[in-house]
Amino acid sequence: MPPTTPADDTSEALPPGAAHVSGASLPQGADRPDASKPARAAGGARRRGRSETAAGGAVAHAGARSGGPLYVGAGVAAPPGMVRLTRPDSTGQALPVWPDGVTPSLLDEYQVAPVAVERSGETRRVLAAVLKCCWSDLSVDPWPGDPAPVELVLDTYRALIGRTDDLMRNWAIGALRRLHDSAWIVLGDGVVVLGPRCALWPVESHAQLQELVRRLPEPERPELTVVGDADIVAAAQPTETVPDPATGLGGRVEPGAVEFDDLLGAYDERRRAELVAAFMVVEHAAEPVQEVRFAALRDPALRHTLSEMLARRGRTLIQHRERWTSGYDDTVTADVSDRETSLGVSERAVLTLVLVHSVAIPRAEGLLPEDSWLSPHPTQVDELRRHTQLPIGELEAALRTLRYAGLLAQVKAGEEAGGYVPGPQFHRLTPAARRRLQEELILAAGPNTPLATAVRARRSAT
Repeated sequence: MPPTTPADDTSEALPPGAAHVSGASLPQGADRPDASKPARAAGGARRRGRSETAAGGAVAHAGARSGGPLYVGAGVAAPPGMVRLTRPDSTGQALPVWPDGVTPSLLDEYQVAPVAVERSGETRRVLAAVLKCCWSDLSVDPWPGDPAPVELVLDTYRALIGRTDDLMRNWAIGALRRLHDSAWIVLGDGVVVLGPRCALWPVESHAQLQELVRRLPEPERPELTVVGDADIVAAAQPTETVPDPATGLGGRVEPGAVEFDDLLGAYDERRRAELVAAFMVVEHAAEPVQEVRFAALRDPALRHTLSEMLARRGRTLIQHRERWTSGYDDTVTADVSDRETSLGVSERAVLTLVLVHSVAIPRAEGLLPEDSWLSPHPTQVDELRRHTQLPIGELEAALRTLRYAGLLAQVKAGEEAGGYVPGPQFHRLTPAARRRLQEELILAAGPNTPLATAVRARRSAT
């Protein structure tokens, strides 16, 4: 077992929740309606058209899970079960909070693996560097913090890991993009600020965060003779008197209405804890979990309450024999899909190719069962290049987006380069979503086949 480096030790100092910079805290994968929407950055004009009210609580929660924090207009309250991050102009963002103050780190207690993150240790270290640069006043809460130049963050990261080569810089920039896409930071115009998800760090973890910031080394930076750090930050800030929500400047955290007390209040402390644990596990585990391990999944009465908790967030229980996970309720999928489509044409094309080569063809050859969307047959990158007209850079960007969303997984195949297979989010498809996806795959792979004709005829009749 390799020795623990100072950087590895520092990364573990991040509080519960920050250690799971993944679907557990990021909007998660089939944590997209029909397993089709990747995590997107918070803030900006893209959020302005998705204002939600408490009346659409389930849809609001599903939208926040699939697309990130919701924009809320001035004077609009956050839906129940969400916290409101209010800006100086009274607009803000709404984020879901976890029941009873738990965090996704609860999965560690049950030895359940969360959704994997590419280069997770590196991503945590980069988040720690951002925190050090943006949390200048340790006497106040870390969010919203102050803007910091990206180059200062990169210099802090170099000082933390003790390396200055270009490869480390490229990896750090990749980690910044992942953190931006998951709303842990807001990145743009050469400046970075703490993202809305940093506001969810429990207050009791702030002392640990402060100690982390004090332990991180100061970067050795030569005096900038052209443009200083303060000038970079000033140039990136808006000129208006009232800051724009996308800048991450200024704000306060306002707790929202309690969501589950009427459901959980009837249970004693032990049963309540069992329900909360099962809720967190089915929502944030990478794979379906065994029913026998959780009382709230074994007991029909508790499982009914768990289903009601999930329904308030636009979710439903999904059973795989004696294993359980959660997915989008079919009744809210269409509504959320109509509000925002996060996958672009390139991502959809690449995902379709992988499904054709890794699922449809092996299934036609009798190598996969009819109801399986997970496959041990990877699609080679060369195969994707041959069957798509996308430029190499655009193809790689699409693959990266799909990996981050958990829609694709990269695998190795012996001495070969390996390839891509459908990701863990396909566990979260409901039976109706599986049927829809099967039909779409038939139409994509064989639009002139009798099966495709039958699909179109059935749809036109309904």
